Amino acid sequence: MALTLLLSPASSWSQQKLDEGLRIYLEEALSSTESFSDRFEAEVWLVDMSSRLKPFMKHQGQRQRLELLKNIHKKATDAKLSPELVLALIQTESAFDRFAVSSAGAQGLMQVMPFWKDVIGRPQDNLTDIETNLKYGSHILSYYLEKEKGNLTRALARYNGSLGKTWYPERVYKNWDRHWRND
Repeated sequence: MALTLLLSPASSWSQQKLDEGLRIYLEEALSSTESFSDRFEAEVWLVDMSSRLKPFMKHQGQRQRLELLKNIHKKATDAKLSPELVLALIQTESAFDRFAVSSAGAQGLMQVMPFWKDVIGRPQDNLTDIETNLKYGSHILSYYLEKEKGNLTRALARYNGSLGKTWYPERVYKNWDRHWRND
């Protein structure tokens, strides 16, 4: 249904002049829904989150947003995390700038510290590569969540290197509530 609305000439989406290539790309993207329970769930989530993501990615088109969202959903789901939580963390960490580098040297969307590449024996990995960064960041947060026995506040603080403080988790929660949460 969401895809039908998105592609319907009568919808407001048609005013964005979706080209045939984007239509085909979206159909292909939605047919590959391995991290979703079904195609309908994929359509609804991708269309909803794409519209929420648009203000943060003003210079990228819908195709780039959908590709990023598919990657986020897949990597978050693989790490047993909420994709919406990962979106809030990315917003907090890098404001969706895949080339962001912090003053401490953290890189990419999820601001992963480069030492992790050596820790796991993959020094050749590129942390500005979206899939690589999402995989690292999601699994690091998942590990910290397990280490903190499900305490998300402590896991987020550990992810940020501010364990024992709540300012960072509060920022993530604020972004999660304001932009990404579905409940």
